[in-house]
Amino acid sequence: MTRLGRDFSYTMQKDPVLPVSADVAFASSRFPNYKIGANNEIVEVKEDTNMLSMKEMIAKETNLFLEQQKRLSVRDLATKFEKGLAAAAKISEEAKLKEAASLEKHVLLKKLRDALEALKGRVTGKNNDDVEEAIAMVEALAVQLTHREGELIQEKAEVKRLATFLKQASEDAKKLVEGERAFARAEIENARAAVQRVEEALQEHERISQASGNQDLEELMKEVQEARRIKMLHQPSRVMDMELELQALRIQLAEKSKHSLQLQKELAISRKKGNENTTNLYEIDGTEALGSYLRIYPCSGNAPELSECAIQWYRSSSKGEIKELISGATKSLYAPEPFDVGRILQADIMTDDQTITVTTSAPIDPAAGLGNYVEALVRRHDIEFNVVIIQMNGVDHASQSIHQLHIGKMRIKLCHGKATMAKEYYSNSMQLCGVRGGGTAAAQAVYWQAKVGLSFVLAFESERERNAAIMLARRFAFDCNIMLAGPDDRSTAGTCCINVTKA
Repeated sequence: MTRLGRDFSYTMQKDPVLPVSADVAFASSRFPNYKIGANNEIVEVKEDTNMLSMKEMIAKETNLFLEQQKRLSVRDLATKFEKGLAAAAKISEEAKLKEAASLEKHVLLKKLRDALEALKGRVTGKNNDDVEEAIAMVEALAVQLTHREGELIQEKAEVKRLATFLKQASEDAKKLVEGERAFARAEIENARAAVQRVEEALQEHERISQASGNQDLEELMKEVQEARRIKMLHQPSRVMDMELELQALRIQLAEKSKHSLQLQKELAISRKKGNENTTNLYEIDGTEALGSYLRIYPCSGNAPELSECAIQWYRSSSKGEIKELISGATKSLYAPEPFDVGRILQADIMTDDQTITVTTSAPIDPAAGLGNYVEALVRRHDIEFNVVIIQMNGVDHASQSIHQLHIGKMRIKLCHGKATMAKEYYSNSMQLCGVRGGGTAAAQAVYWQAKVGLSFVLAFESERERNAAIMLARRFAFDCNIMLAGPDDRSTAGTCCINVTKA
């Protein structure tokens, strides 16, 4: 204990002083801690250096409210402003308590200074100096407390302004809420009015419909009757009957044509009485038209077996002036191809001692509708046909899978899925013709030499597809100044066929 304290205690015991806490009530139960710093300055010891001042806290809350005002709804803003107003009121109450506490501190310092002044007159010497130092410390505390009171007044003004702002904002938010509610009520009323108008319009429409119901029913009955009449005119059964009738006519026409051919053959036989012993040995059977096949058959018991004879087919003009050998046609069966249209086919049957010649009774007729079908396909850039490879380079092909033959304006391509078997542009080394001999399926097969050393025998789905493919390929090759024909075929025959095809 210092000497000043001992003297102060002795003096107080000698002349008692009223206790300073007898008529003072502190806002808190703890007096602030002070210490003497440099130059005898009294410094308050702060327990938490991270605590924000009241001014900074108010500014932070204000900025937070202003940011939230941009993204919150009207109802949320009203709630936030009400909470902020309550917080401002609480801060104002705390400011009032601090002001009361500051006033109590001033009273306490004044009593302490009076007590020290009273003590100063009773002590002398060094004790007097200590008392004066204590009085100076009390005066410094009073100055610092006055400074704190100024800060407190400024904070109180900030709180008051914040409370005013929050109160105004709360009132504005309430006005906005009321405006939104009024707008919502107006929208609801408008919707109800619109629904009512729609209901009235529906009721009016029902009344009008009931009034004009009989007339509409009559018109509807007329429309139904007209629809039934149109349906009767376009019934599928009538189309089917027409198709059956057309099919029957085609059968009759084929029978008449066959009978006519038979009569022509008999007439040709009767005209050749001079060679009666040889001409009646063999005959050509089959429809003499594109899409069929012709077969040589013996018509006499004295005729040698065809398997023991050599056979060679020829094509000639209708007048018999030009005779052209059909290379590879050495079988008893032969399927005419587009080159043979308008030509007379002839076959020489050579035995050991004689040669027997048989001919068709009339030129080969074109297939009905084939020309129009080809002309429709010519308009496309690339035409695809499904084929099966029978032979490849003269060797039977084991696989019977379906391939695609693409006939284009510049080239022909044979592929299977994404794999390409052959793809060649039209050239002088390319050959394409019907299969010349072998089986009744020859009318559906073609021989195609893509290039030297690569050839195929391809079977199509029908005779029509086979002949159309040959005609298309020759048409496109002719446009490229290439004459596409079979082995040993003459160019004049190819030119004649192209002209017939185009016609």
